[in-house]
Amino acid sequence: MTIPDHYIEKIRAVYPNSALDRLEFNQDGMNNDVIIIDQKLVCRFPKTKWAKENLAIEVKILQVVQPFIDLPIPQLHHVEEDFVSYPFIDGEALSRNKLLRLDSSTQEKAIAQLGEFYQQLHSIPKDVHETSGIAASVAERTREEMLNLYQKTQEILFPYLWKHQRTWVHEHFQPLVEGNLTLEASPVLIHGDLGCYHILFNSEQQTISGIIDFGTAGVGNPAIDFASLLDNYGEPVVKRMDRYYSDLERLIDQARFRAGTVWLQWALMGVQQQDTELLLAHIGSSARDIQPLGAAW
Repeated sequence: MTIPDHYIEKIRAVYPNSALDRLEFNQDGMNNDVIIIDQKLVCRFPKTKWAKENLAIEVKILQVVQPFIDLPIPQLHHVEEDFVSYPFIDGEALSRNKLLRLDSSTQEKAIAQLGEFYQQLHSIPKDVHETSGIAASVAERTREEMLNLYQKTQEILFPYLWKHQRTWVHEHFQPLVEGNLTLEASPVLIHGDLGCYHILFNSEQQTISGIIDFGTAGVGNPAIDFASLLDNYGEPVVKRMDRYYSDLERLIDQARFRAGTVWLQWALMGVQQQDTELLLAHIGSSARDIQPLGAAW
């Protein structure tokens, strides 16, 4: 995979004394191309105008949350509109398979780290993010937006779905349609996209070594963050976070609902944009043991 010349030129201009002998180029993300230099420095380049705007938001959020979070997060070295860099955080994506293959004590430590990360993030005082001008997370969805998703799913996706799939969609949205499920909660600062690929695990140290990519972070419903973990790790794992995060039971039905809509949102975008990559985005990363709404916690 060839690295664009203008990326190399930018890195040389900012770091003229760096030997660019060992470069890793990653284009997997929707928003940024990433170059890792000698496993020491991460350089990110936004792909679109929207990604540039998102990067500016992320820079602000990282500066705000840094004093409140124990787990390592990106410590920005250099910031421009179309380029940021920060020290490399050593670790690999903590996939569900990787997590469940750990011994019980290491599993518990990782689960505790995630629960405590959310507790710290969601507990950042309201006046801190209000004073900093942090906007709503792009991951936030109102009841009206979710009902619109339901309508669009029926109009656009149902022709491609089998009967049992259509039945599942109706059952999933029924509590929202009938007014038995609220999507409201006191807004907090959320990560918004804590997929397994944004949770780094250091196999040598047997611990979570960092949390990355705050590009979707902002003010929002805390259930959104637990929906990401339900989708990636399943309910038995998330349930074990109950002792490390207060009031999780109150959020669980909202999180279950939001987790169930993730695949529909990706599929809808994929069909509308005729983008196969979006259609395949959740293969290998979604858990399958999320309980139905209303199930005992």
